[in-house]
Amino acid sequence: MNNHNLFAALRAAFPADLDEVAIETGSGLLYSWRDLEHGSAMMANLLQSLGLPEGARIAVQVEKSVEAMVLYLATLRAGFVFLPLNTAYQSAEIEYFIGNAEPAVVACSSANFGWVSKIAFKAGTQNVFTLDDDRSGSLLARAAHCSDRHEVAVKQPDDMAAILYTSGTTGRSKGAMLSHGNLLSNARVLKDYWGWRTREEGGDVLIHALPIFHVHGLFVAIHGALINGSKMIWLSKFDPKKVIEKLPEATVFMGVPTLYVRLLAEPGLTLDACRNMRLFIAGSAPLLIETFREWQARTGQTILERYGMSETAMLTSNPYQNGERRGGTVGFALPGVSLRVQGDEGQPLPVDEIGNIQVQGPNVFSGYWRMPEKTAEEFTADGYFKTGDVGKIDADGYITIVGRSKDLIISGGYNVYPAEIEGFINELPGVAESAVVGVPHPDFGEVGVAVVIAKPGAVLDSAQIMAEMKSKMANFKVPKQCFVVSELPRNTMGKVQKNVLREQYKALFA
Repeated sequence: MNNHNLFAALRAAFPADLDEVAIETGSGLLYSWRDLEHGSAMMANLLQSLGLPEGARIAVQVEKSVEAMVLYLATLRAGFVFLPLNTAYQSAEIEYFIGNAEPAVVACSSANFGWVSKIAFKAGTQNVFTLDDDRSGSLLARAAHCSDRHEVAVKQPDDMAAILYTSGTTGRSKGAMLSHGNLLSNARVLKDYWGWRTREEGGDVLIHALPIFHVHGLFVAIHGALINGSKMIWLSKFDPKKVIEKLPEATVFMGVPTLYVRLLAEPGLTLDACRNMRLFIAGSAPLLIETFREWQARTGQTILERYGMSETAMLTSNPYQNGERRGGTVGFALPGVSLRVQGDEGQPLPVDEIGNIQVQGPNVFSGYWRMPEKTAEEFTADGYFKTGDVGKIDADGYITIVGRSKDLIISGGYNVYPAEIEGFINELPGVAESAVVGVPHPDFGEVGVAVVIAKPGAVLDSAQIMAEMKSKMANFKVPKQCFVVSELPRNTMGKVQKNVLREQYKALFA
């Protein structure tokens, strides 16, 4: 019987010598391929011992650690569905995700166990474990008693492997359902497209400095290294000095534009530091052309920009070998991906004309968790997914993303949806209305600014509004400034003109 479990494919790529180093942490800990094999087997056995239903969700909100990655592998291995949650999420957000996904198992950090377990048990979750980044917690204590042998669960390509929550522009998060086939097809395409080197060719070493609760760090980076049997240098948090210190031992680095800006601020970033590097990849947010050019000048390397989404994993990439990597573009559609730009009436658009980006391919998700109407809305009659991104294709076939059809803010690589924040602000006492817009920022690329009007007779304090947001929502979502004004600019239909606000506040952080 052919097993399409993503873990089976990753495991098949492990080197023959399982005692080779698979992961070296920033603190000098070494994990062998055998450690990954045994650790994932023990955790998979623990999960299977809980008598979970078919397709059970395993929700995980823990700090980055190798053990957290092993839990992801164990979830795939045991045939369950992995649900990563941003470590910045606060109680209201976690309550929504747990209520919506109904996970059978929740793993959280010990520090958050009190409030997370209360939410989970109330929602009917039977099992709550702790997992900390110092190799402690009840999950590891329980798994220690399980066998280190485990037969990989048999899965079909369409079986669900993960649910990734992506905030809706309406403020209600949607769970993108990704299958074993979606993720495996993408990993295999990128392995070839980005020229991952085999052991015979000298082998690649990846510096992993990204979080592991979204597509970039969890799927693109981890799958990339594992499906090539490549070693990872694992940094629990991004530290520019540490990355530069490790560059001579590595060949591949993946980062969001903010990380490249911070690396460029370090005098240690030199041609010599990058002498063994083969590939620098950027994504999750637009890379400024100044950053692209300064990186070339300083390191002699050209950053490869690519484009993907929670719903699709990677869709496009600048060329690795055959062709020019063009700054400001995201290259070409990946092999097997069909990408088109259409007008608002669904008509195909000519070269260089800006329109709606739609995609189709083996990497594209099947739909949103328990949202059949929303899913139907987001696909065209001929099966293309409407990305919600706006862009164009030039005469050479290079794709450029111009922005979101909605007013998405991408701050430091994280998606921030103004409607969600406006909804929160509008509930605060004394608030009549609010508008949140993105403005340029030298470090984060873009940040939110909130503009608020008070109800008649009410007095609002912008610092108090900021404090309320900081206590209730993830830090990356909180606007960097808040202004209380007497009115918002509107068009003749009474709609708030966000373009006017963006123009008004664009030089705020310049």
